[in-house]
Amino acid sequence: MLHYPAPPTDPADTGEASPDAAAAFLPRYLARIGYSGAVAPTWDVLAALQAAHIAAIPFEAIDALTGAGIDIGADAIDAKLIGQRRGGYCFEQNGLFLRVLQAIGFAAEGLIGRVRWMLPDDAPPTPRSHMVVRVTIDGRPWLADVGFGAAVPPQPLAMDREDSQPTRHESYRVVRRRDEWQVAALIEDQWRTLYRIEDAAAPAIDYELGNWYTSAHPDSHFRHQLIAARTTAEARYGLRDNRLTTRLVDGRIDRRYLTADEIEHVLDEIFLLPVNPCWRPAIERAATAEVAGTA
Repeated sequence: MLHYPAPPTDPADTGEASPDAAAAFLPRYLARIGYSGAVAPTWDVLAALQAAHIAAIPFEAIDALTGAGIDIGADAIDAKLIGQRRGGYCFEQNGLFLRVLQAIGFAAEGLIGRVRWMLPDDAPPTPRSHMVVRVTIDGRPWLADVGFGAAVPPQPLAMDREDSQPTRHESYRVVRRRDEWQVAALIEDQWRTLYRIEDAAAPAIDYELGNWYTSAHPDSHFRHQLIAARTTAEARYGLRDNRLTTRLVDGRIDRRYLTADEIEHVLDEIFLLPVNPCWRPAIERAATAEVAGTA
């Protein structure tokens, strides 16, 4: 069963942190990601926070897979990702990151778009099911995303240029197409579109509907596959059911298939998750799955 927060009744519930709320949750968040550097609305701080976040807080949607439901209210996200040291997917990860950036003083807003990962260009439209953050620094717009799994951008991407933007991992492109932005990554010498993001800031209800689809709709792959991802300075780790893929920054790729016990082990050791015994049935199903495509 899904649980959604009640409509906001005060400014603290609108997605923008009040000074008192920021004072309460910001130090806990910084401790959660192991960040002890400067806290100021600059590009260097944004990049450092983004890198620390994706290394410390894994991408995962286990609550969608088990049917526990995903609540994207601020209190629920803080309790799960900070208090319980869990991970989450885009609406949780970027919802938290947006509030962090606003609390620090960044000019930041949420955008929503359609995932195009592993789809041909002429594939039918997909749901509006991915949230990102646009940050404006000294008049320049930057795309910040800490919630796109194994292909998450490891640093902010400039939205006012269309050439290739190298990172420690892949190179990225952000191309304007009419009223949307197309984001692509160069993976194994091929440009692959990650998602298309609408230009206008999205109202909260769009995230609620997107979260319902990704966490509860029978067509959502999160309802059928065990998925986890984590990106560090040295490597990307991606788990899809029983297949673990490791992509090192030097270009080496390792793929191996896991038993149920091994899945539990990597969820703990690689993805830093406190494995709950109630996940075991889903893990056992994942251990016998046939995985297609690439991670």
